[in-house]
Amino acid sequence: MKRKLDRFSKQSKIYSQYRPTYPARLYQYIYSFCEAKNACWDCGTGNGQVAVVLSKSFAQVSASDISKQQIQHAVHMDNIEYSVQRAEQTSFVNDSFDLITVAQAVHWFDLRAFNHEAKRVLKPNGIIAIWGYGLMRINSEIDPIIIHFYNNIIGAYWDKERDYIDLKYSSIPFNFDEIDLKETFKIETSWTLLQLEGYFNSWSSVQNFIKTNNGHNPVDQLIKDISLKWNSFRQKITFPIFMRLGRNAK
Repeated sequence: MKRKLDRFSKQSKIYSQYRPTYPARLYQYIYSFCEAKNACWDCGTGNGQVAVVLSKSFAQVSASDISKQQIQHAVHMDNIEYSVQRAEQTSFVNDSFDLITVAQAVHWFDLRAFNHEAKRVLKPNGIIAIWGYGLMRINSEIDPIIIHFYNNIIGAYWDKERDYIDLKYSSIPFNFDEIDLKETFKIETSWTLLQLEGYFNSWSSVQNFIKTNNGHNPVDQLIKDISLKWNSFRQKITFPIFMRLGRNAK
């Protein structure tokens, strides 16, 4: 856990700059299952991106992260209370929340311990939404370059937890009454080549590669290869979203 904490602490500014933004439709879909909007917990909040959105619909938002540096870079709102604590053992009282959210973070947790903690602090019939996003899609010329980089250049440098994302969280323990998703969701954005480069440099696998290979950054060559196919100042980029949604039946 210390290794993970150190990495996220050092990368906190990069993560806050280049983390994709989730669509409003995703939040509205999750809210449609909530019986009340009094209190919610955004676990693994990072820079508070999701917490800020939740604060517009919930009376009180608790947002936690194990990284003090991430919390220091979070956006503050009057009804958001940030805390530095482990996902698996919190200071929250039983039956505290109408909704728990975890965005692109649950794979770092002790999953069985987190499940137990989430059931403890989630209200009866409360909702838990755990989601993430997969590898980006740009176009038929650039996508194969990125897929090759992902699998063959830095594939060995991903932490083992990345497997949960590649499997779209289908293999995580989930001790809640699962809600079948009737809609699909995706992140749609428009980036410059410089923004794309910054996003790649936020990957833990890239940082692991650099440490292992005497400071050599594989993103430099990747961007050179992509630039040959980059035919406008900005390109539309899509990330597929996957989610586990459940209700706390007690």
